[in-house]
Formats: sequence, C-alpha cells, structure tokens
Amino acid sequence: MTMLNVGRPTRPEAVEMDTHTSLNGGRGLLQDEGLLFEVGRPDRTGVDLEPAELDASDLGDLVRTAPIGLAGLSEPEAVRHYVRLSQKNHAIDLALYPLGSCTMKHNPRLNEKMARLAGFADLHPLQPQSTVQGALALMDRLAHWLKTLTGMPAVALSPKAGAHGELCGLLAIRAAHESRGDAARRRVLTPTSAHGTNPATAAFVGYQVTEIGQTEDGRVDLADLAAKLGPDVAAIMVTNPNTCGLFERDIVEIARLTHEAGAYFYCDGANFNAIVGRVRPGDLGVDAMHINLHKTFSTPHGGGGPGAGPVVLSEALARFAPAPWIVHGPEGLRLEEEARGEAADAFGRMSAFHGQMGMFVRAYAYMLSHGADGLRQVAEDAVLNANYVKARLQGAMTPAFPVGPCMHEALFDDTWLEGTGITTLDFAKAMIDEGFHPMTMYFPLVVHGAMLIEPTETESRAELDRFCEALLALAQAAKAGDVDRFKGAPFLAPLRRLDETLAARKPRLAWHPEPTAVAPAPQVIE
Repeated sequence: MTMLNVGRPTRPEAVEMDTHTSLNGGRGLLQDEGLLFEVGRPDRTGVDLEPAELDASDLGDLVRTAPIGLAGLSEPEAVRHYVRLSQKNHAIDLALYPLGSCTMKHNPRLNEKMARLAGFADLHPLQPQSTVQGALALMDRLAHWLKTLTGMPAVALSPKAGAHGELCGLLAIRAAHESRGDAARRRVLTPTSAHGTNPATAAFVGYQVTEIGQTEDGRVDLADLAAKLGPDVAAIMVTNPNTCGLFERDIVEIARLTHEAGAYFYCDGANFNAIVGRVRPGDLGVDAMHINLHKTFSTPHGGGGPGAGPVVLSEALARFAPAPWIVHGPEGLRLEEEARGEAADAFGRMSAFHGQMGMFVRAYAYMLSHGADGLRQVAEDAVLNANYVKARLQGAMTPAFPVGPCMHEALFDDTWLEGTGITTLDFAKAMIDEGFHPMTMYFPLVVHGAMLIEPTETESRAELDRFCEALLALAQAAKAGDVDRFKGAPFLAPLRRLDETLAARKPRLAWHPEPTAVAPAPQVIE
C-alpha cells in the first residue's frame, strides 16, 4: 500500500472490513481519484491560446526559465476531478452534521439566490455611496433587527467573525474605562469552560486573564467570581448558553456583581442560536455581545469561512462603537467614517471596508423568511433536538451533566468507555464508517474525553433516529469488546487513519513536481 510521508496509507486497498476489494481502487459508483498533478500532465492543455504578440524581454530576470509544472487537463477531466473529490467530503446536504460548537446547519438556497443578486454580489468598496443605497438600506434594516433581537441600542457591523467581534467589544470596553480615567483596570475574567478565543482576545488587547471556576453542574461559580472581582477588573467574558451546552441560570446575578465592581459584561454570542427569539441578552445585563451571522443566521461556515460577527453594545458602550456607522441624512443613507459628531468617541475602525455583504444579505433573508415566530421556533427546535439526542443516548453513553435539560448541544464524557480499550478518538473515527461526521471531540476541556453533539434545528426526528441508532450500535460494539472495529477505523473512507502526531509535526502541504530540464511544448487536446 502506497504511503505518504505523513504516515497514512493513501488507498484503502485491502482492509479488514471490506467484503470485496475492487481492482482499480473505486467503490461501486464512487470513482478513485488521485491528486490533480497525478491526473493531469504538464505537457498538455485543454485550452488553445493564441501565441503572445509581444515577448517578455521587458521583464528582465523575472522571465521564467523552468517549466511552471501545472497539470493540464481537458474540460471533462477537470470537471470529473472536482466532482469525484466532492463525493469524498461530508456535507450538510449529505447527512446530519453534529459538529458541536460551530453550528453546521442547513443554509436555505433562497439565501444564496439573494446573495447573488447583482446589486449585492457586484459591489465595489470604493463605489460612491449614492450608488449603493440599496445595500446600505439592507445593512440598516439588518442592524435594526439585530438590536431588536438582542434588546441592545447599538450595533457595529464591521467585525468579520466571532474573535474579531470579541476584539471589537473589548476595545469598546477599554475605551469606556479610559474615557473616565480608569485605565488601571487591566484584568479580564473568563470561565474555565470559555472558548479559547476569549482569553486569547483579552491578552491581545493587553489585559491579564484570570480564570473563574466552574460548579459541578457546569455553570459559573458565583462565589469564585465574587472573590475575583475587584477595582482592577475591566470585564468578564461569559458564553451563554455556555460551552457545556447549559444556560447560565445565574446570569442576572453575574451581571449585577460585575457592574457593582465597575466592570463590563461581555457575552460570547456563539450560541445565540439556542435562545434567539426567546431571550434578549440586553435584558440580562449584557454590555457587549458578538453575533455570529454564520452560525445563528445560516451562512455556510465550512472551510474556515466566510464569517461576520456584528457586535451589539449597551447604552454605556454605544458611543465607543467603531466607525463606520450608517446614518440617515437629507440625501439618503451614508457611512459616517470620521471621528466626529455622533462618532466622536469611536475607538477607531476594525477594517478598511465592511467586506461581507454576502453575509449580511443571507442573514437578512433568513430573518425575513422566518419572521419573529419562526426565529423563536429555531431556538426551540434546536434545544428540543439536542435534548432528544441526549435522551436517546444517555442509556449507553454518559452525559457530562446528567441532571436537567441541556440547551442546543448534548455533551457526553468518556466514562462509559472505561475498560474497553477504546478512546473518544477511536469512537469518532468509527462514526466515519457509519457515514457520519464525528462530533466535536475533547472540547470543552473541562470534560474528560468530551463528545459534544449539536444537531441544530433543521434535522427531522427520522434523521436524528438514524444518527442515534448508529451511535448506539457503535456503543454496543465497544462494550462487547470489538476493539478492532475502532482501533483501525475508518476502514471505508477514501483515506485511512492518519498518524496525527506525525501529520501535525511534519505536514506535507505542497506537491512538488519532478524537475525536468526542458519544458515540452504543450499538446492541444482536440
């Protein structure tokens, strides 16, 4: 079996769980496919280009002296290559995507159609503002509904994603403290179970980070919080619902203690999907919260983007919001980009341009198509589905916090795997053989061997049952001692299990062609 230097076999030719092994590497209607450079040839091209009229003499020593090494394919070959690769990827269009804290949920095609309208998709950031009134109007309406849903008086639209929103909120908090001569506040408190971006963002802004303890039932330890609040604390950063999938039932008291100490309450809004339409964070005492449009309001979030993280701000922080702002004037809508007038106290700006018009359009289309009652149902169904998964699995797997309901995600630990010789990682790899993407593993870190399952609101009971039956069958196999099923998994995926340590420390990120002395003339494919 051919091996790459990252320690994994590239083809699953003769594996223990196969009943039949094909002669060419394919599996039924799923075709085998190599790298683009293995499929194509650098000495041919599917495009017939006219000879250049001018030479490259004006480029001096920048003229290429060696072949470029790109793989040449015909149009059918190129199309088939990417179709075959797409069949090897898991996708929300294929099956349930239980990836915990990143909310991989269905993105309605209506949203995509709206985002591709010429008036939105073809904008240029340097167009005169008089020519983009429709786009500004959409942003203005989106801002209105974000403020309405959160009960907050101001919103900054420019942050690009969650961590960028955290940065925005903390910079506003720092500006507020400095405006009243209280720059000595240099500490930020974060819970043990916080998203890793919370302490990282606080440190980036220049704050020291102090950890708040957690109770046995997965919530913020109020006594520990009260003991650590003081005149040097600038803010606390709490996720609600929290990373354990639980609502912070003492959230109002947390806000009271924080404000009493002269600090601000930053809420990580990554899990707003679980309470949208049901709870307004402004009513809980929150001063700043980012909203992941790419989670709560459906924008596809695979592959590391795209993203948008607007930040809503309380009355105490509103005047420090970053430029630009949308303002209504006698000639229509415009962006206030200078530190003057209402924006005189803005702490600066987060980016050169907004840059995520597609995210704004998708989120606004999602809001309009759902309406107030639909958005409320989104939260209710997300919580219902997670509790259904928890109820179905808790007889075979151990919930991390068994008492009471969860919110949008069901969290399990690895207690039930003790004595089996199987780990959380082994179990997750075996899920791939069952046709499911693994859940979030080993996070939050406060739960040993964590398995965090978030089904989202868009899954039917039939699909939830299909998912749960697969996990129950795997759990039964694990407890029955079928270790080989797990230790070698996945057996049926296009690639086998990585040597993940070697892959992380010695990744092979580029393909390098074999050197050739002379570049052959391209062969045109008729």
